[in-house]
Parts: sequence; C-alpha cells; structure tokens
Amino acid sequence: MTSRIFLLSPARCRGPRASLLTARGSRFALAARLRADGVPLGEVLSFLSGLYFRGKLTYARTFAQPPAGAGDGVFVITPHLGLQAPDVVCTMATLRAAGRVDITADNRRYRQPLETTAQGLDAVIGPGTQVVLLGSVATGKYVDVLTNMFGDRLAFPAEFVGRGDMSRGGLMLRCVAERRELTYVTIGPTTARHGPRPARLDPKTRPLAGV
Repeated sequence: MTSRIFLLSPARCRGPRASLLTARGSRFALAARLRADGVPLGEVLSFLSGLYFRGKLTYARTFAQPPAGAGDGVFVITPHLGLQAPDVVCTMATLRAAGRVDITADNRRYRQPLETTAQGLDAVIGPGTQVVLLGSVATGKYVDVLTNMFGDRLAFPAEFVGRGDMSRGGLMLRCVAERRELTYVTIGPTTARHGPRPARLDPKTRPLAGV
C-alpha cells in the first residue's frame, strides 16, 4: 500500500474537563471561543484528553500519506457525527451533543453516522490505502464498525498493546521528534490486542513541549 490515513479515537466528551468548557459561567479563553465562533475539533479534544490526543493528532499529521481527495489524511471518530476532520469547527452545542452519546458498537446514534462517513471515505481512498486506527482495539467499539468497512486494510500500532493512554501519547510524540513510525499490524481474528505492560518510557527522551 502506498497511501496511509489515520483515524483517531475521540477524547471523552463528558467529565470534569468537558464540564469546564460547557459550564455556563465558564470564563477562560477556550470556553469563550467555543461559545462565540467555535474552535477546531482537534484543539477541543486536545484540551479534553491532554497528552494522549495531542500525541495522536501530532503523529497522524506527521506521518499521513493520503491519496488525492482525502484531505490531510487525518480523521477523528466522533460520538455522534461519524468521521470528521480535526480542523472542522466545534461549537458549544456540538460538544454538548457529543457528551450525550455513548460510544458503543450497538448504539445507533454513534454507529450509523460512523458507518455512513466511513463508507464515503472508503469511496475516496480506494483499495490501496491503509487505514490506521490510533485508539483502543481492546473492545469492539471502534474495531467492529470499522472492520466491516475497511477489512484487512484496517491496522493499528503494535506498540500500543499493553500501554495506557498517557504512555501511548508520550510514545507518539517521541516518534515525531525522531521521525520514526510505529509498526502497523492488520487487525484480524488472531491479532494480539492485549499484552503485558511494556517498560516505562525513558523520561530522558521526553520531546520538547513544542513537538
């Protein structure tokens, strides 16, 4: 395969950080922008998730090799709008709506938009493009839906197995700093999705904050 795109799992759209953004009396800058004109989706999710989503977004933008018509080759799985570009504008209403939808494979409010947008993307990228999921493969909430659409083109980084979210985020930022890609493996019936926790990342190799 000569082309590669990335699908990023979303940050949690409800919880303490989401409450900070959506509270009616919230006055900090990001909340004010969200209420006024909206904020790019990737920026909102980076705030909600911190290191993990920032790592995914930075990594995907660095290593995507999209075919013609697929934008920059980076798409976010959202709770209620399917696949969206990270630069799409997210409003206060959008974030609140996302927080009301559970991400489970049997939830039609989540699954149907994801299937529809994945089908549209599939028509654009064609059979020669690898689709790398930067997100959890331990359950079927992403894999069960996306495998039906992308088949054996759907892959994930083998180095994710056994790592927590923060470790994955740090690992991806290190890869960007080193211009080194992870190892992508096809998601199939025999693919190892669970494993022992790997050794902790060496703090001495932590990338600069601006990476």
